[in-house]
Amino acid sequence: MNPFKRPIKLTRYEKEIEKDINAGMYDVRASREETERIRAAIEAYRKNAILHIRINETVLRKLKEKAKKLGVKYQTFIAEVLRSVAQN
Repeated sequence: MNPFKRPIKLTRYEKEIEKDINAGMYDVRASREETERIRAAIEAYRKNAILHIRINETVLRKLKEKAKKLGVKYQTFIAEVLRSVAQN
């Protein structure tokens, strides 16, 4: 196990689903087309650049607050905001 990755904590509901999948109750195989679509989506959102910026601490605090309300890490939130602006 990678010492830098924390294990994912599943909810009781997610544990039930995982148990059912492992018991063969669901067909989790994807078609070749679906697999390619998933691979392309993952690749499109791959983070492969590093950005260091200086930002006003009040702006950063507000971004962190918004990220917390959404239940995401603030760096992920900022990356999504930047991606959204870049695509429009």
